[in-house]
Amino acid sequence: MWTIIVAGGTGSRFGADVPKQFCLLNGRPVLMHTIERLRESAPGSGIVLAINADYIDLWRSQCREHWFESPAIVAGGRTRWESVSRALTAVPADARVIAVHDAARPFVTAPVMHRLADAIAAGAQGAIPTVALTDSIRRLDGEARSHSVDRSQYRAVQTPQMFDAALLREAYKAPYQSTFTDDASVMESAGYKHLALVEGDPRNIKITHPADIDIASIYLCSDSGTQK
Repeated sequence: MWTIIVAGGTGSRFGADVPKQFCLLNGRPVLMHTIERLRESAPGSGIVLAINADYIDLWRSQCREHWFESPAIVAGGRTRWESVSRALTAVPADARVIAVHDAARPFVTAPVMHRLADAIAAGAQGAIPTVALTDSIRRLDGEARSHSVDRSQYRAVQTPQMFDAALLREAYKAPYQSTFTDDASVMESAGYKHLALVEGDPRNIKITHPADIDIASIYLCSDSGTQK
C-alpha cells in the first residue's frame, strides 16, 4: 500500500505566516505528527508527500532542525486535484492500493486504516472514513431562506480515503472540475461509485483554524498520558 499526503495548501483560512501544516504543534510541525501517526498506523506503507513548491525548502529545513526523515517529496499544484495527480506519478506502478490523506489531520489511527483496507479487500472500489453529524443542519434555499434536514441522512467525511490503485489512476486522467472536493468525488465523476463508508474517528480532526491547534495539543497530551 502507498499513501499520498497532500500538503500543498497555503492555509489562507488559518491566518498564520506559514501554512498550517508547517505550524508548530507541541514543539514540532503539524506535518511531522501526521507522518508519524501514519507510519504507526500503516507500518510498511510507502509515502509520497505533495508540498507547495514555495515551502519545500522550509520543510527540509524543519526536518533538519528536528532530525526528521521526510518521505519522498513532489511539488504540489495549484489545486488539491493537481497535487494528487502529480503525486500519483511518484507512486510505483505496481501499487495495488493507494490512500490519500490530508497533511493537517495528525490523528489517523490503525483501526481506521484497517477498516479501510478491509473494505477494499472485500471488493469496494474505494473506502471513505466518515462520522455522524452532531449539530443540527439546514439547507440553504436561497439568499434568505433555508429549511431543516434530517442529519441522520448525512455524514462528515474524513481522510485518509483509500482506493484501488488502478482505478484511482484512471479517474485522475479526467480533466479537473471545480466540484472535486476530495478523491472520492474524483472517483465518482469517473463512474466508480462502489465507495464503501467505514467508521471514522471523531478525534481525526482537520486543523483548519488556530483554535484547532489547541484542541490537537490536548489530544496529543492525552495520548501521551495513555501510553505512559
